[in-house]
Amino acid sequence: MIFAALSFALLSATQEPAPQEPSGPVLTLPAPQAAQTTPDTTEPEVLLNAQTYAAYRSDVTLAGERELLSGADLDATMDALSRYYDGDRLVNAQIAYAALVAARNPEFIDAVRAVADYYGTETAAAALTHDPMYVTGFMGADTAGLDVAQAIDGDVTEIREVGARYRQAAYDLQHERWAQTRARDRAERLSSLESASERLDVQFRAPDTSAAAPMGSATTLFAQPETVDLNLPELSVEVGQSQLQPDERRVGRMLSLAALDAIEDGDMTLMDRLLDDPAVERCMQWVRLDLAQCVAAGHFKYEDSFCIAEHALNDVADCLTATRAPNEAVSN
Repeated sequence: MIFAALSFALLSATQEPAPQEPSGPVLTLPAPQAAQTTPDTTEPEVLLNAQTYAAYRSDVTLAGERELLSGADLDATMDALSRYYDGDRLVNAQIAYAALVAARNPEFIDAVRAVADYYGTETAAAALTHDPMYVTGFMGADTAGLDVAQAIDGDVTEIREVGARYRQAAYDLQHERWAQTRARDRAERLSSLESASERLDVQFRAPDTSAAAPMGSATTLFAQPETVDLNLPELSVEVGQSQLQPDERRVGRMLSLAALDAIEDGDMTLMDRLLDDPAVERCMQWVRLDLAQCVAAGHFKYEDSFCIAEHALNDVADCLTATRAPNEAVSN
């Protein structure tokens, strides 16, 4: 399971005489449990997918900070984001990350294990896989679900904010001579987008600490190693704030993956089913298609900024959201 594999990784890190500085951001992971005598050194698939999501969110942050001084800067943003939009890569990654967030709720995980002890692991696992809503009735599921919804909402909010910046840039750049140049690289640009997924190289690692740090929005993970704060704030909703209403089936799928990982011994046979979310995967397919069509139809480089905002960011945020607006009264 994730926790056992992570324990081994952290133990090995403390035995290195001169640890090297990591080359990328640090992903805050669940607290390790006691190391096994014969640990499995292969990183679990759920963890690998979660790292991909954290890497994606890091690239969104970098896109928001990038100075747009040439067409190459727009190309860099478009290519960096498009690396994640192939097939089910980003969908699986988000579900896996959300499962790690849910797994930080001890009441929820204890309830999952109690059910598995009573009915048997095989029966509990089958129920979790068959119906994503089943897990929402467990003790602690409401809190875990809200944690997940808030974490994803924080990430989606920043994606939209970066999208707003690129949308505004599409107007501002019309005053720049380089952005007014007719774009003659459309075939090359489309080819680069098509092959972007082949150039993804995720380089994250677990922090060298045994502290149990809360996990929230992946936005909190992107400080460089020398400044990263592992003591992330607890997620909470204050009285008077508008509370999020999670999309029950999407969040239920994420909670089910966390629950299944807590009772399964690294067997991905059932977990793979929970990583799949056909509706969101179809949404991401439309993102790729709309982005390509937008780029193909563009005549000037500043139009690429609009394509990034509208499709590579805002449409993706729509696909990845896991909450819905509070119910409002219907006016006649």
